[in-house]
Amino acid sequence: MDILVTGGAGFIGSHVVDQCVQEGHRVSVIDDLSTGSRKNLPREAAFYKLDVRSTRVKRVLEKERPTVIVHMAAQMNVRKSTEDPAFDADVNVLGTINLLELAVAHGTRKIIFASSGGAVYGEQRVFPASESHPTQPMSPYGISKLAGEYYLEYYHRVAGMGYAALRLANIYGPRQNPEGEAGVVAIFSQHMLKGEQVRINGNGLQTRDFVHVFDVVGAVRAVMDPHVQGIFNVGTGVETNVNTIFDQVKHLTNSPCPEIYGPAKKGEIRRSVLDASKLHDETGWTPTVSLAEGLAETVKFFQQRKR
Repeated sequence: MDILVTGGAGFIGSHVVDQCVQEGHRVSVIDDLSTGSRKNLPREAAFYKLDVRSTRVKRVLEKERPTVIVHMAAQMNVRKSTEDPAFDADVNVLGTINLLELAVAHGTRKIIFASSGGAVYGEQRVFPASESHPTQPMSPYGISKLAGEYYLEYYHRVAGMGYAALRLANIYGPRQNPEGEAGVVAIFSQHMLKGEQVRINGNGLQTRDFVHVFDVVGAVRAVMDPHVQGIFNVGTGVETNVNTIFDQVKHLTNSPCPEIYGPAKKGEIRRSVLDASKLHDETGWTPTVSLAEGLAETVKFFQQRKR
């Protein structure tokens, strides 16, 4: 199969690329390297340094003719989306439309879209949240992800484009960038290994559904089946608070770092956990990496990178 991964040099995308290459697929990557790295990519993958909004994306699709596109490229900084919602919409909405138009024109059969469970649902009313939970985004980022889902549904109706939108929980694992608005696991791991103090935002009782990047790759592969269509949550269904993550990473890194609390992030969701039974029922997917195993592997990755 010919597979194109946008954002393929990034945290999640590069793991998707690795898996597809290992399975013998012909893989190409579009990434502007604003957050990703060429070092994450296997040499077997064809690489194009491009922004998904670029007119030059057309040349890539003309050449590669992908059967499936995995659309991971995005403006992912929630804080930046509130500061500059126009930029967020430009990348996440117009970039997605550009890709969809070109996919239809060049014979792509399916697009798999990385959405966001926490950002799309907002403050949950039911725990865990299923795909039928009301969508009330609390940031322009969440709005742009929800808009992407609507555009996928539109192109499915009018052009017959197959699609799967994955509402991802809080992803962690090797290669996650610990800078900026990265996940708390990466931030805690890197700073504790460096002997630096970390700060817990708010009281640390805010919860998240932590799903390992390898399980996310498994979900992407599961929905490549042409018979699987629609919107799917990808999570473990287990809530874990930030204080627990702090304690476990502290233990794994042998850090003397005391618990220090700072102001809560403005607009931060208090509780987020996803019900992924729909994905399991339709594809058999289930998370396989426990939090304990995943945290240990993530800390090991940052230890090796530190050397």
